[in-house]
Amino acid sequence: MSVTRESFGFMPDGTEIYKYILENDAGTQVHVLTLGATLQSILFADKNGETKDLLLGFDTVEDYLTKSNYQGATVGPYCNRIGGAAIDIGDKHYELVANEKGVNNLHSNGEFSYRPWKAIVPDADRVELSYVSPDGEGGFPGETTVKVVFRLSQDNRLSIRYHGVSTRDTFLNFTNHAYFNLNGYASGDILGHTLRIDADRFTPVDAHSIPNGENMAVEGTPFDFRTAKKIGLEIDADHEQLKMTGGYDHNYCLCDAPRALTEIGEAEGDLTGIKMNIYTTLPGVQFYAGNFLSGKEGKGGVPMTKRTGFCLETQFYPDTPHRPDFPSCLYKAGDAYESETVYAFSVSAKDENA
Repeated sequence: MSVTRESFGFMPDGTEIYKYILENDAGTQVHVLTLGATLQSILFADKNGETKDLLLGFDTVEDYLTKSNYQGATVGPYCNRIGGAAIDIGDKHYELVANEKGVNNLHSNGEFSYRPWKAIVPDADRVELSYVSPDGEGGFPGETTVKVVFRLSQDNRLSIRYHGVSTRDTFLNFTNHAYFNLNGYASGDILGHTLRIDADRFTPVDAHSIPNGENMAVEGTPFDFRTAKKIGLEIDADHEQLKMTGGYDHNYCLCDAPRALTEIGEAEGDLTGIKMNIYTTLPGVQFYAGNFLSGKEGKGGVPMTKRTGFCLETQFYPDTPHRPDFPSCLYKAGDAYESETVYAFSVSAKDENA
């Protein structure tokens, strides 16, 4: 195992951004940037022994700052959407930045995702990044100290552990916004991937992509991934929820509260045989099929067009501050937020008849 560091470029104010490369003895690599605590690349060998980069992303700091749709970024203090861009905690009301269509707060206006983080290497298999969010940033109460630890194991498990503590009562909901393409970022769309999500309910949304308060059964709908199927099989089906969001962009309900680390699904690239099993301690996961990727050029100048990457963002449910029946992510001052998500990579056997 090894962790190496190299310069990735500079912020407009001159702050240097670093790339940390985690590599195990099998040659699997995970590249982490100090800009936004971002997963920039995951390099893994496919069923034919060819190394593929499994993440959409960019080659420069400037591109991450000007083109990004949160590719690989850590998101917080509240990931996903808060309807009306406002929250109430006790008798206090807080106005947030309405950065989505002037209506919602989306991904906390990118605070965690576009700032430089500090990094240390506590061991040969991990890198720890830290950031302090000022009290009142983006409208959120409390100075929040955050740590994210990326760890790569010898058996190709990427663990992401989150820790956060605020000086005031506040909502905390962190995730990583990696866009995966298990055939390689330059391979085209992800519609041929198979996907399994171990959830029998999801949260349908209104016209502003805010949960409407119902937890809908997946059974009998295109949202049923309890048995693995191709992402593209029903993505354009005649279903109101798919039409409203241009395809899959919904939270799946995994459990009623945080729990022990549990497998919640699996994806597999149809061209490479690369499999990714997902584990989390969190109660929800947002499955987003890249419906609104608009063709911006990413790594190597390759356009990131519609549905060329998919996200599985582990999380508390969207708009939790307004839904007391959802699992709560309100943390008292001084109480620690803790979660872990694992992406475990493997490969199916080589097809000798191919």
